[in-house]
Amino acid sequence: MPEQGTETDNGLGKVELGIGGGVAVFAGVDSPMTQAEGLGLHGEMGSTEMDRLEDFFHSRGSAVVVELCPLADASLLGAFGERGYRIVEFSNVLIRALAPSDMLAPEVTGIEVRPIVESERSVFVETLAQGWAEFHAVTDEMVAMTESFSCGEGKVMYLALADGKPAGAGTLLLSRGVAGLYGSSTMPEFRKRGIQTALIARRMADARATGCDIAMAVTLPGSGSQRNFERHGFRVVYTRTKLMLPAPVGAE
Repeated sequence: MPEQGTETDNGLGKVELGIGGGVAVFAGVDSPMTQAEGLGLHGEMGSTEMDRLEDFFHSRGSAVVVELCPLADASLLGAFGERGYRIVEFSNVLIRALAPSDMLAPEVTGIEVRPIVESERSVFVETLAQGWAEFHAVTDEMVAMTESFSCGEGKVMYLALADGKPAGAGTLLLSRGVAGLYGSSTMPEFRKRGIQTALIARRMADARATGCDIAMAVTLPGSGSQRNFERHGFRVVYTRTKLMLPAPVGAE
């Protein structure tokens, strides 16, 4: 996380700003990574900080998107309301402990899950995008967005193969002893075969082997993904609220 009040640019289109006790990230106008997190966890945000947060996104032509934790300072609710933010999504954060003695799910017959090799990167991205696009064509824009979300520093990309064919994909993010199980999907024709069960179990096993003692995931409330993680011992610890303030007309 960048130092509070400072802005860093990795030179690859990702800019971060330490603000409000958290971080604001810009990774492209349409990127799901473009949002602010952790705001208000260490106290109030003043109007000057709120102005800077909005300028950070609006100056780049992006809406302001905030993932707000319920443990944030209560004053933020009024501040966001006064500035015209609206709620656009709820999501659940789930965690479980990882210990050497844990019994993880057994292997699923006919399903192989493994980290990709570099030559399989395009296969990974295409598989993940197709799993998310059951009712829509996989466009170049969707593939680019999928790649920006799932690939990057600290992330391990996994393919799930059913009888040797790409059937699903998922990402593992390792950071400070915490394993994030993110960005997974199953292609429609391979559903109901235990693909997600296999992806979750393999990523947990690999995370435990690297020394992680906590695994986490984020799902839509009441979704099939949430039920999959709960079957693996995950429990909801809090529900996030996603807020958005659109970019001004003509913002660049």
